Amino acid sequence: MKLLEYEAKNLLGAAGIKVPNGIVVVASRNLSTISLPAVMKSQVPVGGRGKAGGVRVVKNENELHRVVNEIFELEIKGYRPRSLLIEELLVIKHEYYLSLVINREQGTIELVAHREGGVEVESHQTDEFFRRKLDDDNCEGVGDSLADYLELPEKSFVLQTMVEELYSCFVTNDATLLEINPLVLTDDGKLVAGDCKMLLDDAAMFRHLDWDFEDKPADSNFVTLNHEGTVATIANGAGLAMATVDAVKDAGLTPANFLDIGGGATTEKVVESFRRITQFPHVSAIIINIFGGIVRCDTVAQAIIEAKRQLPELPALYIRLSGNRSQEAAELLAAEQLTLYATLEGCLEAMKS
Repeated sequence: MKLLEYEAKNLLGAAGIKVPNGIVVVASRNLSTISLPAVMKSQVPVGGRGKAGGVRVVKNENELHRVVNEIFELEIKGYRPRSLLIEELLVIKHEYYLSLVINREQGTIELVAHREGGVEVESHQTDEFFRRKLDDDNCEGVGDSLADYLELPEKSFVLQTMVEELYSCFVTNDATLLEINPLVLTDDGKLVAGDCKMLLDDAAMFRHLDWDFEDKPADSNFVTLNHEGTVATIANGAGLAMATVDAVKDAGLTPANFLDIGGGATTEKVVESFRRITQFPHVSAIIINIFGGIVRCDTVAQAIIEAKRQLPELPALYIRLSGNRSQEAAELLAAEQLTLYATLEGCLEAMKS
């Protein structure tokens, strides 16, 4: 589950991390009480908002309503915001990068940092980043080393506390990614989370009955397996869904998710499934593996076609529909230049060719 910025910052703030003063507004909100200058941020669950025009600085009341209306009307990567985050304008002295991630090879939580934050952080060399394993016992030491790396010796105690709070926030909320970019050193010497990206583990929902985020899954059968995965899967029935994931892994590919859409494959459910899959940054193919029993394959095919029309930039689709009215499904898909494969193995072979 990918949180919106304000949702992530609410969790950061509750953990003790300093975030900018701000409010969340919807389209109908009275803006007369907004203090200016301020930063207007579109609340959509994708990156690149600034480059797309979804983050704007407003300096006076003459600009306020126009900019707010423009951001609400601005669609970014298929998303139009339901809300805006309006924050105080920080006076920035320096920007850093800070994140907590899961190191799946070592089965640990890892803190990653860089002396330069902002939109170009990906351009830095891998060996330039500060990396340390985090656990219950070493947060203080890691915070001290981090202060040295960031060349902020006077912030050693602050960073020790921040690392402890970040670790607690990460573990308590069953996060799989917590990224602060930029971590802002303000002109008056404060370290503030300027922006925050946070992913939560869908499989941990049973531990968090109070979770009520905008990206709340439509059902509990979507499980993120590997955020860096290259192949997404959609199937009906838990057994078939698990078999599909296993087959992808056995083929030497990296499954991104497990998704059992259950006994129905409505257009709305397929669109929502595709939309969630597009949030994985490295997925280049989607396998749809449906057995038509009570559900009709031609109904599923129609839902896939309509979903693809709504989301034309989807990764390549490899579709296997077997059972009830599969021939009719093949004809529908062929008319849209979509191939129907007879077996899951056929999907995988075509994907690897």
